[in-house]
Amino acid sequence: MATYVNDLRLKEISTGDESGTWGTSTNTNLELIGEALGYATQQVFSSDADATTTVADGASDPARAMYFKITSAGSLTATRTCTISPNTVSRVMFIENATTGSQSIAISQGSGANVTIPTGQTKTVYLDGAGSGAAVVDALADLDMTGTTTVAALTASGNVSVGITTVVTATSITATVNTHVYVSAATKTITLPASPVIGQRVLVTVGNFADTVIGRNGSNIMSSASDFTMDAAYLSIQFIFTDSTQGWVMS
Repeated sequence: MATYVNDLRLKEISTGDESGTWGTSTNTNLELIGEALGYATQQVFSSDADATTTVADGASDPARAMYFKITSAGSLTATRTCTISPNTVSRVMFIENATTGSQSIAISQGSGANVTIPTGQTKTVYLDGAGSGAAVVDALADLDMTGTTTVAALTASGNVSVGITTVVTATSITATVNTHVYVSAATKTITLPASPVIGQRVLVTVGNFADTVIGRNGSNIMSSASDFTMDAAYLSIQFIFTDSTQGWVMS
């Protein structure tokens, strides 16, 4: 008798079974493995309520996909929970909240932890498959992006940029690390991040204006314990934090 106890719910054929049809079942399994590496979308929420989606045994199913886009039939009015079943399936998934109503959704598998995905966002999660107490975990929550790497030589072509662009229209702003700040009006103060980590950077670009002040915020700028003034229009300077002595250097 066939079973489906594996993480992809593929058919496992018992010894001596399916004489003459073994090839068909194997081909189906291969297709489902390909499906598990792909993209699929499913209207999980048919109403404004919690819902369960179950990975089908030995048959095509959108919830088997590695990238899983979740939609809703109508607008959700509160955070709703999507439970992925069976609770013994252990796997990594990219899950996108494409529901309507601007609500978050919670991804659940058992009575363990859930992961909440804000509207319009995607998260990488893993299902631990622990049965009734199964948990869903944010796989990137503890990803360390602050380490430093020494590179002997680096050759690059094209444009290199950092982060997202923040357009400054207020009198002053405190920049966040690894971002591009564009100054769109005259006489601004851009304060560099406090307690920076080696390798973090801020790119500042000014338009048709001068005298943008770069506040050092406790760290040196080019070994100087003074703020720096960008005194020319159409100027772009990248500030990179090196160490506690030089502080921010410019490139």
